[in-house]
Amino acid sequence: MIMAPAVLVENLQKRYGSATAVENVSFTIEPGEIFGLLGPNGAGKTTTIRCLCTLSLPDAGRVEVCGISAIDRPKIARRLLGYVAQEVAIDKMLTGRELLQLQAALYHIPRATIADRIDKVLSLLDLQDYADRLTGTYSGGLRKRLDLAAGLLHQPEVLVLDEPTVGLDIESRIAVWDFLRKLRENGTTVLITSHYLEEIDALADRVGIIDKGVTIDVGTPSELKDKVGGDRVTLRIREFTPDDEAEKAKARLLDLPFVKEVILNTAQGNSLNLVVAGENNALLTIQTVLQEIGLPTFSIAQSRPSLDDVYLAATGKTLMDAELAALGTRDLKKEKKQQMSNG
Repeated sequence: MIMAPAVLVENLQKRYGSATAVENVSFTIEPGEIFGLLGPNGAGKTTTIRCLCTLSLPDAGRVEVCGISAIDRPKIARRLLGYVAQEVAIDKMLTGRELLQLQAALYHIPRATIADRIDKVLSLLDLQDYADRLTGTYSGGLRKRLDLAAGLLHQPEVLVLDEPTVGLDIESRIAVWDFLRKLRENGTTVLITSHYLEEIDALADRVGIIDKGVTIDVGTPSELKDKVGGDRVTLRIREFTPDDEAEKAKARLLDLPFVKEVILNTAQGNSLNLVVAGENNALLTIQTVLQEIGLPTFSIAQSRPSLDDVYLAATGKTLMDAELAALGTRDLKKEKKQQMSNG
């Protein structure tokens, strides 16, 4: 018997008025794995999981949870899902235990099992010592752990986490990572969205990378990095390199047999990002060639491929570049709205 994927998203599309939030997103998640959905803010991650969690109705595509359509049978799909949003929603006048009791009632958990369920999730997230304190006294890390406890109370097959460690200190982030690994060991399927490269690299069995509402690639972190095809060399001719010099260097470096690809990153002062393979003295050779054509070397470094290199190879920009571009777009839209309201 073939087991259905824990999550199936196929050709998902979602628009809000004239704006396209998701254009074509597809991926599957196998039972018991941690799947990371990676992309900058504005890439479509939150819209995708809102469609999965039946909070938004997609315009097109398939969305299934354990073989159940989240579009056609949303009530059944919801029973299989636990959802923890990016923003923690906690009533500060309740204790942690009282908040979980309220959640239990909303989930229609049988009264006879409520106390035991609450004790189990409190223990799982190491919250026993804080359960009877007002949540208004909780730190950010404790509030996030309580939010996770609420999402697990009804024992979902799939736990969906939207940017679960945003705003947390490193100690709290590591505690959340350890908790998610325990869930995987116990057979729970986890979907986590993030724009933290190290988080996805550390946790995910497989990764889906999306940009501008489109799936770029899906695979294990190792598979995606191997597709880059070699080590990454990051080169700056000058701190801010003129276009003509950058193009001159790119053309010459592409002639070298060990250089497989050269990506010109205009968002970072025309830095050059090379994929190199089969050359032990790549850095020295590159600097020598640049000297021969009259160009200096401001900085140069070689490293193994990262998920950011995968993103760069696919889009021509790093994840941070995409974040900054999205931030600039939002600021521009905000400014235009203010101008319209004022004039």
